[in-house]
Amino acid sequence: MTKLNEHAPLIHPTAEVSDSTLGRYVEIAAQARVSEVELGDYSYVMENSSIWCAAIGKFANIAAAVRINAPNHPTWRATLHHFTYRAGDYFEGAADEDGFFEWRRSHKVTIGHDVWIGHGATVLPGVRVGNGAVIGAGAVVSKDVAPYTIFGGVPARLIRDRFEPGVGERMDRLAWWDWPHDRLFAALEDFRGLSAAAFLDRYGA
Repeated sequence: MTKLNEHAPLIHPTAEVSDSTLGRYVEIAAQARVSEVELGDYSYVMENSSIWCAAIGKFANIAAAVRINAPNHPTWRATLHHFTYRAGDYFEGAADEDGFFEWRRSHKVTIGHDVWIGHGATVLPGVRVGNGAVIGAGAVVSKDVAPYTIFGGVPARLIRDRFEPGVGERMDRLAWWDWPHDRLFAALEDFRGLSAAAFLDRYGA
């Protein structure tokens, strides 16, 4: 069962959403698949993306063809194939291996607020992405991404910080992503016109 909050999300008819909680003003585009996901207010997922078992904050910007929590196979077993843990699909009377799926779920992906994940990026199991981080197009993210940094490449690595030292910490204190809808609208011209540091100065963080 997928729970929809007020200001119901826009979900394209071809998208598949299951066992998820979606915030206000969320958008899920064509052919996207979202399962066992918490998706915060104002976040969007573009075409052909696939997200499983993840907690994603508010104002997340997820481009097309992104894969979040591409699950691992059992590299320690004699076979990598899923007939061992999806046995019910192959053998009459056989049960699927619940413990294996719980192992996968124990490697949930966590993504902060106001994160941008570029086209075709892959975020691997267990990764944590901090607030305000950017993941470049085509990146393969196998390690945690620090807040307010830009990562890219295969495997993904730090390219640079987004801001001067201290700005990210001030942004976290301000936590504008928790503002009510009308306050966001009132500050719209400042979001558009001010630098991050000037915005923080104006709003007292």
